[in-house]
Amino acid sequence: MICNPYEIVIQGLTSEGRTFRPSDWAERLSGILASFGDSQKRLEYHAYVRPMLLDGVRCVAVDKKLERVNPQVFQFLMDFAKDNDLRIVDCRTLIDEIYPNQFLA
Repeated sequence: MICNPYEIVIQGLTSEGRTFRPSDWAERLSGILASFGDSQKRLEYHAYVRPMLLDGVRCVAVDKKLERVNPQVFQFLMDFAKDNDLRIVDCRTLIDEIYPNQFLA
């Protein structure tokens, strides 16, 4: 599965279909909530925000729970996407686009 149905995906494409730059934007944005794990040797992404690659396009998956847990950070992420003209889509929509009719009985 490309993402989880409870996630919102910020895609690294503008409304004009251009690839968003810099190329590591998804890792940088996801790094806002990242921290070093117990070993203090490796950076770990937050459970609610993670970079992902979808059909060669860099994206950030945001768990919808973040809106309840930390509304300011959630709004920051959504504002970032809007300010940079990036596509924001519910993962369920992506699943339907990529796998149409797969889950029909």
